[in-house]
Parts: sequence; C-alpha cells; structure tokens
Amino acid sequence: MDWAALAMISMFGVLYGLGIRAASRNGHTWPLWRTLAFYVPGLGSMALLTCGFTGVYSADLRWAFTVKVSLLLFVVPLLLGLGRPITLARAALPARGIAVLNKVLAHRVVRFFSNSLVAPLLGLALFSTFLTPAFHTLRADPVAETLLTIGIPLLGLLMALPIIEEADFQRSSVYITLEFVFVFIELLVDAVPGILLRLNGQVLDHVTTTGAMLGWFPDPLRDQQLAGDALWFICEIVDLPLIILMFIRFSRSDKREARGFDELTDAQLDQLNAEHLHRR
Repeated sequence: MDWAALAMISMFGVLYGLGIRAASRNGHTWPLWRTLAFYVPGLGSMALLTCGFTGVYSADLRWAFTVKVSLLLFVVPLLLGLGRPITLARAALPARGIAVLNKVLAHRVVRFFSNSLVAPLLGLALFSTFLTPAFHTLRADPVAETLLTIGIPLLGLLMALPIIEEADFQRSSVYITLEFVFVFIELLVDAVPGILLRLNGQVLDHVTTTGAMLGWFPDPLRDQQLAGDALWFICEIVDLPLIILMFIRFSRSDKREARGFDELTDAQLDQLNAEHLHRR
C-alpha cells in the first residue's frame, strides 16, 4: 500500500463528495456521469498505478516506475478533469468562497504552473532526469517517491484543468493558436528522453543490480530500454486528447469572438476599423 497516495485519493474523494452535497443544497444538480468519471477512472486509475503492479515494483523496475510517473502526469489528470472539480467547487461554495477560489486560481504562482506555454517544459525537465543517476534516486528513495506520488498528479492537474475547464475565458483565439502550436511542439519534445533511453547502449543510472532482483526481471539495459519504449509511447499517444481539447478551446474562443463582433453596431465597427487603420 502506498499510504501517501491513499491519503491523497481519500482526500480527493471526500472533498468531491462534499462538493456534490453542497452543490445540491445550492440548487445545482450534478451529472451522475461526471461523478462516476471522477471516482472510477479518475481516482481508480490513481489507486491502480500507485498500489498495483507499477507501484509495487517501481523501485526495482525502471519501466514500471516510468509507466507510473508518466501516467500520473498525463493521463490521471485528464480522467479526473472529466469530473470538472473546479466547476463543482464554484457550484458548491458560497459567494465568499468563490471569490477566494478565483483569487487562488489567479495567483501568479498558480498561473505560472498552469500556463500551457510553461507546463510542458516541466514534464520535459522531469523526464530528462531519467537520463542521469538521479533516475535511481527517484525510484528507490522513499522520500523522493512520496514527493513524486503527491507532486506529480498535482502538477498534472495544473497542466490539464485550465485546458479542460477553460479557466481563462478572456484569451483570444490568436493567443490560443500560439499556445496550441507551442504545446504541440513541447509534447513531442517530451518524447525525446524516452527515445534516448531506448537507443542508449549503456545503463545511464549506473545501477546494475538491486536487492530485490527476481528471476523474471529483465536485465538492467533491457529494463532501461523498456522504460524508454513506455515513455516514448505514452508521450506520443497522450498528444491526441490534449490536442483535441486545444482545438475545442480554440473553437469556443473563436465563436465567442464572432458573437462579440455580431453584437456591435455599424458605428462601433466603423470605429474599430478606423482604429485598426490608424495603428497600421
């Protein structure tokens, strides 16, 4: 049992349940499918990764650790995001609580980590450590494992929730287009550490044996290659849902801007054209 993971899963589950009850008291009916999505694939996948096979053998098998970390970062937050926890919080909280929530979400630290132009670089920095001796420390050290178990899903949520829930509704379609291009490039770059792990002919963390080597374990080099295969595949395949979400976000922003122009009078349009020509 990964007690740090179980504590976080329990906290998420209790808070979400309390949010549903509070939202009901405020007159909001929360969709059942969102509740099931949050608890079953969301929290269920987190429990499976941390307390199942990948959690048990992550200290000894590089590929198990890689699968666990990469899925906690990229996939679990997307599944939790289907439950729309921020939207639920706004439906459950009183006006003062919503103001505090908006203030927290607008804080520069939160906005920095949730910025789609910055977040992919954090994943690249994390996976780059797999090419160094720190790879063994991250797997084998209990403190590092606990910090990763708590920090990685939170980082993933900061990366995914702004895209899923459209936290910043005022961004223009032009900005979102640039954001989309950058995210597309960075998500592909995230696969580079996996490629290097797969193609390297030596054990990069310099650990060739552990105290828990079992007969069915692959040799260290093959283990590293399997870790590279997993990281390469996951970083490539996870592009698809994120890119789809970015397209949806762009489409909604474009429609919102189009409605805004449609609501302008002829005089306001003439004024906008005049200001545009003046700037040129």
